[in-house]
Amino acid sequence: MEYVLDYLINEKYKDDNWGETTTAVTGTSEHSLSQEDIVRITKDLEDSVGLDCRRYFTLTLAVILGLLVFLTPLAFLVLPHLLWPEKLQSCGTACEGLFISVAFKLLILLLAVWALFFRPPRAGLPRVFVFRALLAVLVLLFVVSYWLFYGVRILDSQDENYQGIVQYAVSLVDALLFIHYLAIVLLELRQLQPCFSVCVTRSTDGEIRHYNLGQLSIQRAALAILEHYYCDFPVHNPALLSASKSRAAKHLAGLKVYNVDGEFPAAPAEGPGNNAAAGLAHSQSRAMIAAAARRRDTSHNELYYEEAEHERRVRKRKARLVVAVEEAFTHIKRLQEEEQKKAPGDVMDPREAAQAIFPSMARALQKYLRTTKQQHCHSMESIQQHLAFCITNNMTPKAFLESYLAPGPTLQYSRDHWLARQWTLISEASVTSGLKDGSIFLLKCVDFSLVVTTKKIPYIQMSEEYIDPKSHKFVLRLQSETSV
Repeated sequence: MEYVLDYLINEKYKDDNWGETTTAVTGTSEHSLSQEDIVRITKDLEDSVGLDCRRYFTLTLAVILGLLVFLTPLAFLVLPHLLWPEKLQSCGTACEGLFISVAFKLLILLLAVWALFFRPPRAGLPRVFVFRALLAVLVLLFVVSYWLFYGVRILDSQDENYQGIVQYAVSLVDALLFIHYLAIVLLELRQLQPCFSVCVTRSTDGEIRHYNLGQLSIQRAALAILEHYYCDFPVHNPALLSASKSRAAKHLAGLKVYNVDGEFPAAPAEGPGNNAAAGLAHSQSRAMIAAAARRRDTSHNELYYEEAEHERRVRKRKARLVVAVEEAFTHIKRLQEEEQKKAPGDVMDPREAAQAIFPSMARALQKYLRTTKQQHCHSMESIQQHLAFCITNNMTPKAFLESYLAPGPTLQYSRDHWLARQWTLISEASVTSGLKDGSIFLLKCVDFSLVVTTKKIPYIQMSEEYIDPKSHKFVLRLQSETSV
């Protein structure tokens, strides 16, 4: 029975109009691709291949540098035993204690480097991270300098003092630990103190958010803003932006210009007939502009009544949806109470229960999502998964409806809305330069842009004023009219 139910539901609601009856659709397939889509997909593939190559190249260099850093102290200790073992002095108790010190320091350094540098990348930045590159160059120069000194003063002379060699390796490990501390300061601690207030505005609907950022480069500030965007901004809905355009197009489509004198006959490229046709077109455009200006005086009334009608429809659809969902959840509660008395083979899991009650609310939910222009954000499969999740965790109908009554952040929706979205950073200043007061840059994607303006947090001067607690004395003033 459950397989038949799955088949009927999937067959009935597999298209976008899953709240209506199934109809045959002819014409262009929904999986067809235009030439522009093919070009865009090709470009995205090329960009992704380039980013992957750069990411793996950077990771390879980091691994090579890490191996060089960790193998260098061990090589300092092993090479004397391999090249001149008969000339080395015996290693005493203090020298053997240094072995333990080197071993634990290398273990601490390994864990610290793994925790700070070998983390999953959050994004692909357009330019190299300056501080990270400077630290890598500093470590490389430092290790090369130690190798040069080791080759000149120890390998060439075949130094017999093995305890001194061990101390030399210990000093290298200590210096590497200090460089790691410097990396923590530059990469993590420096940006913690807020220095700038950024205003992020979405270009299409004007959504605005404000954030406080520390001393960051423009590209890293853009990365921090995008991380906040996916969690704070409501999902971008292009369908809500088409209302004003359709309203303007409707006004212009209602204007017609008639030529009472008849059309001008065809004329050559140059001549009086051509000039007369140009004059007619100019007069027609002026007449349309004047008519549009006169109709603009009454367009606010149309907008007012249109918005009032839309709000009335939304409230009506919402009321029907709330009633349908509450009835459906009441039904599933009654099923749960009855299933306890039935055989174990008839008990439904949350997915089956969600599929059983979904048809009773599908039409009301579909109409509400269409009215609020959210039908492209929620598929039938995602709604059923959310319904099964709510049933599993014993959530109320209000908790289930909260995801559909108000637009949520972008991460709340399916991965198609945010996964692998390409962003372009547009800035007049270099993206590796730091934020400054008045800096402006754009984060552009296919559908919209995020305009970011930067303001420096002002210097705050605070003064202290001491008030003696004994000075808080009061007197009750009574008048003849005062009621006591």
